[in-house]
Amino acid sequence: MRSTMSRRGFLAAGSGLAAATALPALPALAGCSTLASADSDPDTLVVHSQLGTTAPGSPTYLSALNTFRDENPGLKVKNLVNGDDLAQVYETSRLARKEPDVVMVNLYDKTLAWTDVGATVDVKGYMDDWGLRKRVLPVALDAWTDGKGRLRAFPYFATNWPVAYNTALLESAGVDAIPTTGDQLISAARKLRAKGIAPVTVGGNDWTGQKLLAQIIQTFLTPDEARKVFTSGDFSGSRGAREGIEYFTALRDAGVFADKAQGLTSDTMTTQFNTGAAAIQSAMSSALAKVPDKIARHTDVGGWPLAPGAAHAKPTILRTYTLIGFWISPNGTKKLDSVEKFLRFMYRPDTVTRFVKESGRDMALRSDTLSTDFPLVAEAQKLGDDVSEALLPDVYVPPAATQPLITATSTAFTRGTSPARVRSVLEAAYRTA
Repeated sequence: MRSTMSRRGFLAAGSGLAAATALPALPALAGCSTLASADSDPDTLVVHSQLGTTAPGSPTYLSALNTFRDENPGLKVKNLVNGDDLAQVYETSRLARKEPDVVMVNLYDKTLAWTDVGATVDVKGYMDDWGLRKRVLPVALDAWTDGKGRLRAFPYFATNWPVAYNTALLESAGVDAIPTTGDQLISAARKLRAKGIAPVTVGGNDWTGQKLLAQIIQTFLTPDEARKVFTSGDFSGSRGAREGIEYFTALRDAGVFADKAQGLTSDTMTTQFNTGAAAIQSAMSSALAKVPDKIARHTDVGGWPLAPGAAHAKPTILRTYTLIGFWISPNGTKKLDSVEKFLRFMYRPDTVTRFVKESGRDMALRSDTLSTDFPLVAEAQKLGDDVSEALLPDVYVPPAATQPLITATSTAFTRGTSPARVRSVLEAAYRTA
């Protein structure tokens, strides 16, 4: 795991020599403004987040911050905002020992190593001392706890990830019901194509395709078997994984996915579905929240159709509780009074309710509130036992394999690629780690 070792060198808190040797690897980031933005003023709390621009929940978050400031007039809050590059920017600021006090980001790729290398701290003791454990869903606590029993962050956002079906388009093509089996899905795809409608749109060239591929591979895998496969990258040694890949390629070559899916992205996927150019998409709740009313009125959510002999009793969805958490940095441990005030406020039921109702967010915290102004999100929140849950592989895939797996995903979505070739490129992604 070459990249993890390099991060270990420059993120670990105590090794100045290791940090110095890592500096030459980061010339492009040396001038990053975030390096100078962490405030040492004990009365200023510095929070680094992806919320603050167009990310779902940003308006609610910024409004909540203002409420927090009003309630704590002696405490200033500086909000640093980055997009997909947040993890890299944070690591660079940590190298300079000028990292923010609290980081709001998901558990994925680079962040998987943070607690282990000392870039962030185990927060289990703080959660117990501050009496916040009872606010968190047990499944979320499990998801954020590493193999050594350390709680990486305070869980916050979760997401449901069902399949959205435009029933108006299905009916216009002569499909009377949402498909629940692979044969029904193939039949529906043929009818939709005859009407000039793309069947399943998917970002086969980015993370959305990676997640759907992983979900379909699990058709014949139990959760325990799936953990082993996605941890090891051994897709050939597992009979269930082999059968799942064969199922995927059978669907692909039968025309289930949109044309040239291997080159599509999450943006083109959502555009196709939201404009009525495609009938089906696998969509996390933040995407469901953006479906226009004219489409949402004729959309139902459910699971991914199964093949005979599947390991799941019902069509599958993905669900994760690791979308955003509050990580505490080494600098943050010097301002624990301020961090505690901030987290108590963010965990308050009224603050949580705002995110659910105003932004259509799913939460990793206990709440009876539904996203009633976001009907598809609310519908997904109520799916319950109507679907089975497949494993989201993010916390099991080695960080260095994450991006290579996306490249492999594009190959997998290319029509005509054999199951053996798909297994080969997936396994090669792990060898780069």
